[in-house]
Amino acid sequence: MTDSPLIIKSKAFALDAIRICKELRAAKCEGALISQFLRSSTSVGANIREAFYAHGKADFIAKLQIALKECSESEYWLELLIESGYYSNKTILDKCIEVKKILIASINTAKESTP
Repeated sequence: MTDSPLIIKSKAFALDAIRICKELRAAKCEGALISQFLRSSTSVGANIREAFYAHGKADFIAKLQIALKECSESEYWLELLIESGYYSNKTILDKCIEVKKILIASINTAKESTP
C-alpha cells in the first residue's frame, strides 16, 4: 500500500502545501485562504489512505471520490493564490493536477472492475 504512486504523490503534495502555507503566513497572506488550502490539500492524502482500508469496492470508490473533490478544491485555492499574486510558483499546481488525474484514472479503473 505505501508503494502506491497515489499515496506517495498525495503525501508529497500535502507536505508541499504545508510548507507553502508556512511561507504564506510569513508573507501575511489572507488567513482564510491559507486555512482553506491547508485543509483541502491535506485531506486529499488522508482520504486516499482511508480508501485503502475501505469496507469493499463501493466504499473504496466513495473515498477516492471524496479525495478527488478535495483535490479539485485545492486546485481552486491554488489558482486564487497564484492569480491574486500571493504565490507565484506554479509547480504545486502541476502536482495537484497530476494527483487529480491519477485519482480520476483510479476511480474509473475501480468502477470498470466492479461487477
